[in-house]
Amino acid sequence: MKTPCPVPGPAFVSMLLALALAAPAFALPENTPVPGGVAVIDLGPASRPPPTARRGEQSLAVVEDRGRWFALFGIPLDTVPGESEISVFSGSTVTIRNVAVRGKAYPEQRLTIKDKRKVDPDPDDLSRIAREREITDAIKRRFSADMPSTDFALPANGPLSSRFGLRRIFNGQPRNPHAGLDVAVGAGAPVKAPAAGVVANTGDYFFNGNTVFVDHGQGLITAYMHLSRIDVRAGQPVKKGETLGAVGASGRVTGPHLHWAVILNNTPVDPQLFLARP
Repeated sequence: MKTPCPVPGPAFVSMLLALALAAPAFALPENTPVPGGVAVIDLGPASRPPPTARRGEQSLAVVEDRGRWFALFGIPLDTVPGESEISVFSGSTVTIRNVAVRGKAYPEQRLTIKDKRKVDPDPDDLSRIAREREITDAIKRRFSADMPSTDFALPANGPLSSRFGLRRIFNGQPRNPHAGLDVAVGAGAPVKAPAAGVVANTGDYFFNGNTVFVDHGQGLITAYMHLSRIDVRAGQPVKKGETLGAVGASGRVTGPHLHWAVILNNTPVDPQLFLARP
């Protein structure tokens, strides 16, 4: 004779509902294999030891989400659509994975900058820019061991304005594409860390103005530019939601706003891909 299965009572059902509601939101960035996007590559169950992944000589972040390992490949804006090869290393086994990169056309943005030197720097400015590029290039190449959290919060409370990838023209002259996301918010508004990390660098840069860089681990770096004030120092651990500084109009700007950049495997990618999706 079979023993009848008990019918779950209201308390048990309420407990299951509470657990479901408490489960973490989908934490990975949006899989968008386009120039300036992020390819999210499933590497198998997390019951196995974590694999490593590389694109050429560049290491990629490998993160765990919902019981599986995923590699995160930041795709450079100048990538030609087609197949990109990723090498996955698991013990002594090497597997080649192909990522089909689709094309994407970004719109154009024309801006007028009152400070002409921010468009046509003089020789002293060019020397300063070169020195600063060496610093920022080294920051973007960082690859620390910590597994990053990719469940980001918007670092300032305001509407999104200039989006990532815009082909920018300053005072009629073409310049590099917009490698970040602008948040339209007034001077003095707080800028907060979107996830835990360690402050990699702070400084006053010619184009970026007062800037904070945060290392979240495994080549995931974020930057906060044009600040009026910096409230942290290099080497300082920060928690999600901790204040980094305040919005300003330093550097090359047309007015106060936050420029937020996300760098993944030494490549600027669209920060919006790391924000929660409905």
